[in-house]
Amino acid sequence: MTTLSEGAIEALSNGNSVSDPVLQLVNIRKIDGGNGPTRFRLMMSDGLHTMSSFMLSTQLNPMAEDNKLAPNCICQLKRNVTNVLKDGRRVVVILDMDVVKPAEDVDGRIGEPTPYTEGQSKGPQSAPKPPVRPLQPQNGNDGKYTPSSSAQDFGKKAPSAMPSTPGGSSKVVPIASLNPYQSKWTVRARVTNKSSIRTWSNSRGEGKLFSMEIVDESGEIRVTGFNQEVDKFYGLIETGKVFYISKGSLKIANKQYTSVKNDYEMTLNGESSIIPCDDSSDVPMVQCDFISIGDLENRDKDAIVDVIGVCKSVDEVTRLTTKSSREVSKRTLNLMDMSGKMVTVTLWGEEAENFDGSGQPIVAIKAAKLSDFGGRSLSASFSSTLMINPDIPEAYKLRGWYDKEGHAMDGQSLTEVRGSGGGVGGNTNWKTLGDVKTEHLGHGDKADYFSCIATIVYLRKENCLYQACPSQDCNKKVVDQQNGMFRCEKCDKEFPNFKYRLILSANIADYGDNQWVTCFQESAEAILGQNAAYLGQLKESNELAFDEVFQQANFNTFVFRNRVKLETYNDESRIKATVMDVKPVDYKEYSKRLMMNIRKLAAQ
Repeated sequence: MTTLSEGAIEALSNGNSVSDPVLQLVNIRKIDGGNGPTRFRLMMSDGLHTMSSFMLSTQLNPMAEDNKLAPNCICQLKRNVTNVLKDGRRVVVILDMDVVKPAEDVDGRIGEPTPYTEGQSKGPQSAPKPPVRPLQPQNGNDGKYTPSSSAQDFGKKAPSAMPSTPGGSSKVVPIASLNPYQSKWTVRARVTNKSSIRTWSNSRGEGKLFSMEIVDESGEIRVTGFNQEVDKFYGLIETGKVFYISKGSLKIANKQYTSVKNDYEMTLNGESSIIPCDDSSDVPMVQCDFISIGDLENRDKDAIVDVIGVCKSVDEVTRLTTKSSREVSKRTLNLMDMSGKMVTVTLWGEEAENFDGSGQPIVAIKAAKLSDFGGRSLSASFSSTLMINPDIPEAYKLRGWYDKEGHAMDGQSLTEVRGSGGGVGGNTNWKTLGDVKTEHLGHGDKADYFSCIATIVYLRKENCLYQACPSQDCNKKVVDQQNGMFRCEKCDKEFPNFKYRLILSANIADYGDNQWVTCFQESAEAILGQNAAYLGQLKESNELAFDEVFQQANFNTFVFRNRVKLETYNDESRIKATVMDVKPVDYKEYSKRLMMNIRKLAAQ
């Protein structure tokens, strides 16, 4: 028969440390959180007393939802904390526990427990009452409670207890136990990500804000500061440092704006306090739930994921101009892990400018966004955390694997990449035009991408040129005002000039089939061998020379990288193929690939 930890209920209610107590679940009740997360309230027994002031932390909700927690089951609390509510009542929040004996293996209620009330004890009356000390989560086994221990043993200080806060005004609690119903608390956590200061302006006024993400051994949470709190705390906060943070406001997290795994988020206010902590060696650097790069193929588009890999290669920084005329830096790198798969990751802003890929470092990214453009690729946004050679076990394991055997692998890319010599790289999704139809590419929910070697058989030169807005970031068609000015409806401006843009419709063919494709500016210029501005001049001044350009482009062979998607227009569905890139054929590489395919067929 299982022995319960008699006396544990009294100790937990008084806020004393108990190491891994064994309790019996008497009852469990679901509490509707309204717009917030569902919570579960538990009544537990130690064989002497019962108490209904146990609350399951939301990360343990699956245990209740999967019916692992049923009345009469025996549980061992691994980590818990006692919180004092505003009305003085105590609630024991269970952060981690195991079901050591399921309900079906237990013969009913153990002992004859009675409801516990504060000050009551069934233990020896002559025993001194243990000193009251705030309960902290237990991680070690030193001083572990055994069923034969007496009640006064519960007052002993556990070696893994959290440190007291500066001034001792409130107790340090785990992030996982925070909820809007607490008043006095302090967390000791490490800043893993800090945003830049952002401003806003609307009908209600204007202001500024910043956000950060903090982590301790129990979990993580997003913290936001506005206006005065920006002035007060922004200069103090440093990424990677540990701080005592207290008296923030808790509210339900808006999952649309954060990928942090917490049902709540914190807002700093006028009473909030942030104090640097020097003793920080036991606070984790970051909490990541890494997934294999090979598993990215099974994840949905726009999913937020944590990945770690070796930086196999890195591109130079490029600069782009956004629609709001803001210039941003961009850099792409290729990560590979022990799955042998490789994925392209895009870095932005300062991270792109400062990234050093020399020495093929281990790169870990928390909260990268998954895209299906060109297969599978990742983007590290402003809310992502980038770590180079992090001091975590996964990084050391990956480095050992790569130095021993991984360095000799090319890696199979999940992102369609262009190899040297016209894009005939080993990682490209090669198809014939016949394959596109027989495999029904483009008929799914997402677009498909493929590369092929094909020949131009017809170019439709009618309406291939149009007059576009001359603004750098606008390619919309302009309207001739017949007064020497050209109006762009998108920019809501008139210009004295315009620029020519190309939209070229072409029919391409290989040995088995043909396909109509649409080629925009860069790919159209590559096929015709002339830029749009020159073609516009020819069209206006020399029609014969203009026609000759199209005649010369016919029957040339290229490597095409294409996007195909089924689109519906006027109740008619058809495959739309768009050329993403055009390169000349490197016949040496092409021949190698053909010979490799022949060997594969011969082996079958």
